[in-house]
Amino acid sequence: MPRLIAIVGATATGKTALAVELARRLGGEIVNADSRQVYRGMDIGTAKPTAAEQAAARHWLIDVAAPDEQFTLARFLDLANAALADIWSRGRLPIVVGGTGQYVWALLEGWRVPRVPPDRALRAELEERARREGVASLLEELRAVDPAGAAIVDAANPRRIIRAVEVTRATGRPWSEWRRRDAPSFEARIIGLRMERAALYRRIDERVDAMLVAGLVDEVRRLNAAGYGCELASMASIGYREVCEHLRGELTLEEAAARIKTETHRLARMQHTWFRADDARITWVEAGAGDLVGRAVAVVESA
Repeated sequence: MPRLIAIVGATATGKTALAVELARRLGGEIVNADSRQVYRGMDIGTAKPTAAEQAAARHWLIDVAAPDEQFTLARFLDLANAALADIWSRGRLPIVVGGTGQYVWALLEGWRVPRVPPDRALRAELEERARREGVASLLEELRAVDPAGAAIVDAANPRRIIRAVEVTRATGRPWSEWRRRDAPSFEARIIGLRMERAALYRRIDERVDAMLVAGLVDEVRRLNAAGYGCELASMASIGYREVCEHLRGELTLEEAAARIKTETHRLARMQHTWFRADDARITWVEAGAGDLVGRAVAVVESA
């Protein structure tokens, strides 16, 4: 059975640097699982691997979308699975790296994800019905075609119900069937990088300062000038949103920096809910201790 390595953990724990070194030592290629590093031109604010890092090890799923493209979980899975197949076909070792928990677990756990783009007309119709007749009417429609789905969907969230109806209509299969998972056809060794919270926050703050020195504000200006405005979903992510507010005169640069740091601390806490300390599938190593690469290699070789 083919195998892969996954490196997970909170932002700023050093996942990229470790992945590059493991790729060098183990004959690996890196598959990005960060939802923002897929966008071209968004380099500094996403902490994208540097040119030197990308030259040291082949990277997949970097710069595969324009900032105004909708990049879905389904598209990620299609590209990631194609990358894995290519890497294995050449006798190389895939190293999946990223802090986007949804991407990582969808790939490693074999989530079924419907390839159904939003149907704007249908959504508008169902939203109007919810306003006119109440959310219960949407739930009844779902129950008529997918009783199991109606029993598990968040009945208080009309958007979830509408999406369930949308998927069922588009695919001809009950939405509940898409929630099942297929056992993956590979073995995964998952390494988690952890760091004491105060030390992690210091590292985050230092990285934010470094991003601003490296030209994050100018990067946002260039993106705006290229037609990628601050209203885009990609530009509403941490770092870009605050710089956009600064450029509009709503925040000083110092206030923007402080807010980026606060929001990134919050992101790190959220990532800990995706990558739990008690998850037996993850072998945790201390990111701040010595010989991180050697310890990670030992984890891989102990499998």
